[in-house]
Amino acid sequence: MLLLPAVITHAEVPHVLSLFKQTLDKAAKGSSDAAMLTVDGSALQRFDSSALAVLLECQRMARAKGRAFAVQSLPPRLTELARLYGVDGLLQSA
Repeated sequence: MLLLPAVITHAEVPHVLSLFKQTLDKAAKGSSDAAMLTVDGSALQRFDSSALAVLLECQRMARAKGRAFAVQSLPPRLTELARLYGVDGLLQSA
C-alpha cells in the first residue's frame, strides 16, 4: 500500500511516482501477480489536478505489471475533481 503524502501538487509528482514505483517493485518480489496494490489518500490535505494525474499514472504502472489497483480514503474534494474531469470511473475504490 502507498500512503499519499499530505501535499500533491505539480512539484511533488516525481517524488510520489518514485515512491509508487518502489512499492510496485517490492510487491513484485514478495507476492503473487494477482495482488491488489492500494493507494491510500487519507493523509492528503492539499492538492491540485496533479493528484489525479498521479493516481492515473500509478494505475497505469500497476496494470502494466499485471497488478490490480485501487484507491481508498480519497478526500471528497479530490473525488469531486475526478468527477468534474470525468475520470472518477477510472479510479476504482477499495
